[in-house]
Amino acid sequence: MGRLPWAMVPFLAAALAPAMTMADEPVDLELVLAVDVSRSIDEDEAALQREGYIRAFRDPQVIRAIEHGILGRIAVTYIEWAGVGHWRPRTGWMLVDGAESAAAFVAQLGENPPTVALRTSISGAIEFSLRQFDGNGFEGTRRTIDISGDGPNNDGLLVTTARDAAIAAGVTINGLPIMDPGTGLYSWYNIPDLDLYYENCVIAGPGAFIVTADGFANFAEAVRKKLILEIAGRAPADPPRLILAQSRTEARVPPPCDIGEMLRSQQED
Repeated sequence: MGRLPWAMVPFLAAALAPAMTMADEPVDLELVLAVDVSRSIDEDEAALQREGYIRAFRDPQVIRAIEHGILGRIAVTYIEWAGVGHWRPRTGWMLVDGAESAAAFVAQLGENPPTVALRTSISGAIEFSLRQFDGNGFEGTRRTIDISGDGPNNDGLLVTTARDAAIAAGVTINGLPIMDPGTGLYSWYNIPDLDLYYENCVIAGPGAFIVTADGFANFAEAVRKKLILEIAGRAPADPPRLILAQSRTEARVPPPCDIGEMLRSQQED
């Protein structure tokens, strides 16, 4: 085979350029932060959740956890969700590898205030989050969906169906249940054992765990602790796969995974 004519070199380089530039950037973690903004969460509480993540990405220990990874960088995106069809990406996928890029993520996160909507579809949030990994430009050694919320699934597919789809895709789901009884109209769906519901019905995958927030006032600290563990890839030691902001020693029975659907049926009757 003869040598390639010099005149063809620029054309060959141009043809290969798209393939070379389409390679995904390697990161330690691809992380979807999926935050509940259903009507059981009022505007002030939604703002507290958003502020919790903003504060977390300004925290030196969170930054240190990112920088001390094998590659020293993660890719993260933030979405807000409620019922089926209400999925609002508040940032695109962003590379965070230190304080400066974390500040850029925080700046984008603070641009638009959160808006609340009807219903709670954890299953829909998982389905939507799973789609966000496709073609995002990053290749993580781990892929994780971080679900936070104050109530069980009551809209869309059963949460276990979406959870099993995440398992099949090799994606870990971690949880941050907000243990808040609430007092408004939509507190009908707030269950006392939401932490056990998340542990048994929501989280899944290698090293999956939950961190609870005992009310919205403790949300920021729960987020900070959870992100440090998540970024470092260090799940709490078994048993259990659970961190409680306040100790709970009484024997409790996990609620059924369709408790939210049952409560909605009772309310509609």
